[in-house]
Amino acid sequence: FFTTDGMVYKLKTWRLPKGGRTAKGKAIVNILPIPQGVSIAAIMPVDVPEEDWANLQVFFATSAGDVRRNALSDFTNVKSNGKIAMKLPDAATRLVNVRICSEDDDVMLVTSSGRAIRFPTTEVRVFKGRDSTGVRGIKLQGDDDVVSMSIIRHFEATPGERAAYLKMRRQAEGAEDGEVDEDANAEPEMAAEISQERFEEMRAAENLILTISDGGSGKLSSSHDYPVRGRGGMGVQAMDKAMRGGPLVASFPVEREDQIMLATSGGQSIRVPVEGISFRSRSAGGVKVFDTGKGEKVVSVAWIADQGEEEDVSAESTDS
Repeated sequence: FFTTDGMVYKLKTWRLPKGGRTAKGKAIVNILPIPQGVSIAAIMPVDVPEEDWANLQVFFATSAGDVRRNALSDFTNVKSNGKIAMKLPDAATRLVNVRICSEDDDVMLVTSSGRAIRFPTTEVRVFKGRDSTGVRGIKLQGDDDVVSMSIIRHFEATPGERAAYLKMRRQAEGAEDGEVDEDANAEPEMAAEISQERFEEMRAAENLILTISDGGSGKLSSSHDYPVRGRGGMGVQAMDKAMRGGPLVASFPVEREDQIMLATSGGQSIRVPVEGISFRSRSAGGVKVFDTGKGEKVVSVAWIADQGEEEDVSAESTDS
């Protein structure tokens, strides 16, 4: 368990209270010695023996846009009161997410102002300890902050291939093209054609990226719509420039069969199937997913992998 203040705790699964899908559960503060005001940034199930943890890597991201890569073996010896997983530069900075990764993966950071950057995990060296605050993953402006970090599949494709694939993909989904991305460093959509075989290859490697704003708007977009760039830049648009749905609160990969749970600042919540959310281009706006009340904002989005009516579901929470 990684907390927003940069601590890590470890617990055997059998020590967690077992319950059905509709069970209320037990407060995490009654299981782990987490201080008041601190929440869970990431829960990482690991079913590999500890002697093999040196072969796995974990990637960290903070709200200030810093990132770090470590060997998972750096976190084998965790006592009951936890240990520091990542030093944070100040009290205002929080740990956003921690994920297992490989050198064949990409990292994507998304900010509240609707910027996204994608780069290979190898852009960040493997750190040899837990004392560093990391290196810059995305350049932030003003009071912008990182709200989500995801690990997605790496795929090599030319700008022309990506443009051709996205055109075919949007046509198949009946999706709108959205606004023109006017970023100074955006890649031009060069005319190109790809074979059906290449289209299917890119489709198989695609991640569906769900993006949700605090106004309850959301959309699905293709991971191929997010170009692979170098670490430390300002990124590209992840939502329409007008941000009509409000600041972003979450962005992460999903499957069509999944569901999401949204919760608002007023204590309201709703469970929504991913299948019902529109597929749109990266720079387009979202559609209404949750009709929030006056003065209410979406503050939390949880991913739910639905495994059938009679089976349990697993959830991964992403708090703003």
